[in-house]
Amino acid sequence: MELAARIALIAVLVYGVVVGLTYIVQRQLQYFPDRRMYSPLEGGVPEMSIVRFNAADGVQLISWHHAAAAGAPTVVHFPGNGGNIAGRGVAARPWIDAGYGVLLVGYRGYGGSDGRPTEEGLYADGRAAIAYLRGRGVPVRRIALYGESLGTGVAVKMAVEHEVGAVILEAPFTSAVDVGARAYPILPVRWLMKDRYESLGRIAAIDAPLLIVHGEDDRTIPVTQGRRMLVAARAPKQGVFIAGAGHDDLRAHGADAAILRFLAATFPRE
Repeated sequence: MELAARIALIAVLVYGVVVGLTYIVQRQLQYFPDRRMYSPLEGGVPEMSIVRFNAADGVQLISWHHAAAAGAPTVVHFPGNGGNIAGRGVAARPWIDAGYGVLLVGYRGYGGSDGRPTEEGLYADGRAAIAYLRGRGVPVRRIALYGESLGTGVAVKMAVEHEVGAVILEAPFTSAVDVGARAYPILPVRWLMKDRYESLGRIAAIDAPLLIVHGEDDRTIPVTQGRRMLVAARAPKQGVFIAGAGHDDLRAHGADAAILRFLAATFPRE
């Protein structure tokens, strides 16, 4: 065998090994849970309480809840793929201060919750969170679903399944496949990916006021994906695309004010 052919064969074999290993460990490349359980005090929201409820498959979830003031809605926050809900107190703070209820959803495998994260598992977690609030007398139309990054995939799916009052998407993607293919351009991500979160194909089915907030300089999920989601959604819808903001610093660029204005307009106090 000629040298060039041998080199080509070795390259093909190495590529095949890399593809195979990536397929096996792909969820470790998609989810980055902090499994430690923190307190709301550590998260900067001592008003919140630790609550536990089970998903339909029996997995116990540890979340944080703060009840709404009279007549106010409850914001259900689905986090991104890193850390856990202890890092989302900064998001909850302005909502709590405005009198809104907040449920920070602790996914399976994160923050002391049982199990390991998968797409279908996170959908089960989202359903369990909504069921928990309904069990406490919160009408589904008084729920605003808030998805952050990976959590936008969960929020979109839940908004299709439940007639909620509003949906807010922070740095949404069209699909996890699109994000993965951009991050790993030399791999056949579109063939291999298990947890796909196909949000672009679902968003038009949402029948609730929608707000999309995205940083123009987002290097993790390009703002073009947020714009595509906005175009595909049905009205009423708003897009706030913030110049100079990236993926993790939207609040430093005024996102909270836009979110509070949207919530106030969508949920007039009863």
